[in-house]
Order: sequence, then structure tokens, then C-alpha cells
Amino acid sequence: MAAATIADVAAGPTVGLLPLVALGPAFAGLTGGPGRTALVGGLALVLCTALGWYDDLLPGRRGTTALVSVAGVTAAGLAAAVMRQRRERELAAVRTIARVAQRVLLRPVPRAAGPLNAAVSYTAAVADARIGGDLYEVVTSPGGVRVIVGDVQGKGLEAVETAADVLGAFREAAHDEPDLLGVSKRLERSMSRALSGERFVTAVIAEIKEDRTVTFFNFGHPAPLIVHPDGTADFVEHQENAPPLGLGLGGGDAQPLQVAFRPGDQLLLYTDGVTEARDGAGDFYPLAARLHLLETESPELALEALHEDIVAHAGGPLGDDAAMLLLRYRSPEAVSSPREATAAPS
Repeated sequence: MAAATIADVAAGPTVGLLPLVALGPAFAGLTGGPGRTALVGGLALVLCTALGWYDDLLPGRRGTTALVSVAGVTAAGLAAAVMRQRRERELAAVRTIARVAQRVLLRPVPRAAGPLNAAVSYTAAVADARIGGDLYEVVTSPGGVRVIVGDVQGKGLEAVETAADVLGAFREAAHDEPDLLGVSKRLERSMSRALSGERFVTAVIAEIKEDRTVTFFNFGHPAPLIVHPDGTADFVEHQENAPPLGLGLGGGDAQPLQVAFRPGDQLLLYTDGVTEARDGAGDFYPLAARLHLLETESPELALEALHEDIVAHAGGPLGDDAAMLLLRYRSPEAVSSPREATAAPS
């Protein structure tokens, strides 16, 4: 408005710059609230009136038209500001509800689960979303610490709904079933009922027992990693993975795989959004070559460093949901068996 005023004074009444003062209330309605828009509109009317008298356009058709234009734009700006504020309040309420729903669906994992420390990293591909088609959970049961990491086929709200079904079934089964085979069969039955068509879920479920072993069932999911203290790592690969959950192809008949998991080892479960992150040349993220990033005292900091490295490799936001779950033993004392504790020197 100041620029329009100076230009009008410099150019004189013959150029016709007086209506440009209306740009003030027009932009105020887009960026400010009703009060600010009304204030800017009032100032615009004062400037338009003063310039109209200065240019000897008032009373007259051109001056009156300019005043009516400024008043009309101010009224439109006020209406736009009111509607925008209403939409912003509605959006804020929806986001609050969404955050609560997301927190219920993907609850924060417990930092201490039995003898283990747990940390999770999750990045949703959809902007401003906290959840997507990937899922995770950690449950402490009488049989041991049971975990799941999975990936729902597809994206959007339908994938979130499926993730909710998987997590609900796993949470119930993890507490009720006496062994991990029962959990896997229950998951397959639940997903066969819940899913239709070609929808499916890849997942790894695992149980860490007191005897320092971990049992896996893999339903078409990327192989977990066990990282040893010396920096070496092993992919926990079945000879033949079971088919994904929900396809009705006998996933409940999956075969378990049991490996040692000792103090000092780290167990990393992840989704394909991690390993399929591409750089500018189209190369996948070399997860096995970056496991040295996990060598920190805190599992949370370890996953944070790994996530930042994945984003740097991709050169920006990831194109797919990416979830990582890291498990460690808390301390040698936390996992000592009663026999070892008795035999230890005083």
C-alpha cells in the first residue's frame, strides 16, 4: 500500500494507480485474521480517500469506483479470513485426534522389556503422517519378549486399517498363546478373515527367551540381522520363508528358526523401506555396510544415526515407510541366570 501510494503521488491522477491500494486488504485476508484484515482495510480506505482528494478525483466517478473497490476487497478479505480461521481450527482438531489415534495404534515401545532394551525408528512416507503401512510391537509375555515388525501391502488409510488389525491380533496372541507357533497360526487366521483380494502383510515375529536364544517366524519379510560385538553380522534367513499373512497359503504352517542371542549382540528388525532406499544413482541403501553406526551406548541414538544415514543416502525424504526395531540386553547382570548368579564369586 505504501508503494502504491508513493507511485500514485509521483505519477499523478492520469495513470490510475489508486485501485492498487486494495492489494493491502486482499493479501491481509490471506495471511492474517479478521481483526488484522479489518485494520488493513480501514487503512486502505483512509489512503484511498486521501489520494482521491489529492488527485482531485473526489467527488467523481473514478474516485468513487476506487473507494468501492477497496471496500469490496476488504469485505471479501474479511470473509476469507473468517473461513480460513474456521478451517484452521477444524484442521487442528483433526490433527489432535489423528495424533491420539496414531499413538494408540503405534504405541511407543517400552525402553526396557524383560532383560532387553528396545528402541524404534519410524518414518512414514506420507507427509505430516506419523503412521503408514509399517508396524511394530514389543510385548513381554510369560514365554519371553515377543516382537513383530511388519509391512502392509499398499499405502494410505487402507494400509493403516490393516496395520491396526495385525497389531490387535498380535497383542492378543502374544499374551494368550503358550508358544510362538500358536502366535503365528493365530495371526494367519486373523489376517485371512480380515483381508480380501490380493492384500497381504509381510512380517517377522520373534521371541527372545531366557535361555538366550531367539526364535523367528518369517512371513515373506526382509531377514533380521544379529550384530555381534566384534562388528560382524548375520542375516537370520530361513531356507524357505512362509508366504505373507492374509493370502491363505498356509502361513500358519511356517517353520521356526532358532539362533543364539547373547549379551553384547544386537537384534535389528526392519522393513523394506530401509533397504530399498535409493540414492541419486539408483543404488539401494547398503545396510550391512553401515552397521557400525549401531555402536553407541544408547539404542535410541544408534537408530537415530542409522536413520540420518539412510536419509542422507536417499538425498531427502524417503519414498516408502521405513521402520526399524533394535533390541539389546540391558546389562550382564540383567540377564544372569540363577545358576550363574550362584556360581559367581562373592
